[in-house]
Amino acid sequence: MRCATNEVVQWIAPHLAGADVRLEPLALEHLDPLFAASGDPRTWQWLSVTQPETRDEFRAWLEEALATAERGLELPLVTIARGLVVGSTRFLALRPEHRSVEIGWTWLHPDAWSTGANVEAKLLMLTHAFETWGCRRVELKTDALNVRSRGAMERMGASFEGVHRKHMLVRGGENRDTAWYAILDDDWPGVREGLRARLSP
Repeated sequence: MRCATNEVVQWIAPHLAGADVRLEPLALEHLDPLFAASGDPRTWQWLSVTQPETRDEFRAWLEEALATAERGLELPLVTIARGLVVGSTRFLALRPEHRSVEIGWTWLHPDAWSTGANVEAKLLMLTHAFETWGCRRVELKTDALNVRSRGAMERMGASFEGVHRKHMLVRGGENRDTAWYAILDDDWPGVREGLRARLSP
């Protein structure tokens, strides 16, 4: 549903499907396959929390993610590539009154890196944000030291908007400087074609 300038609309977690990737709202039923996908420490290196090492710790992470959805703060999704649960992502910083949203909290099992899964997931999410919600702006951010993530955002066509120094305390007290990127509705047609070209055989 599009958000008119003078209308406040509550966005809900979508079901999105592409050729190889499907995104669906996070639920408790995803606990075991997501826990299995989360086991590699490389997955958590740049996330803001330490890696959940036990099923109970991971369940607590998942329940907190679900709580953000219940409070209307975030829309967590599960990433499924070719039938396998490989990770998770979210719409967050929901601002329908400004037609603006952030895509973040994205993680994938390393086996899914460089397979096109993230590219297709981002294409699905950006298409939904710009063409269904009518967004003017989609934000992306990452640890300023996360070279891999920053490169992915730049290849996607997102514009670098600067580094917020001492932006967050993460993983129990470590400083994080945050690199901010954004894609505007003006940029979207070119970004869309670029992502589609990267997914072409």
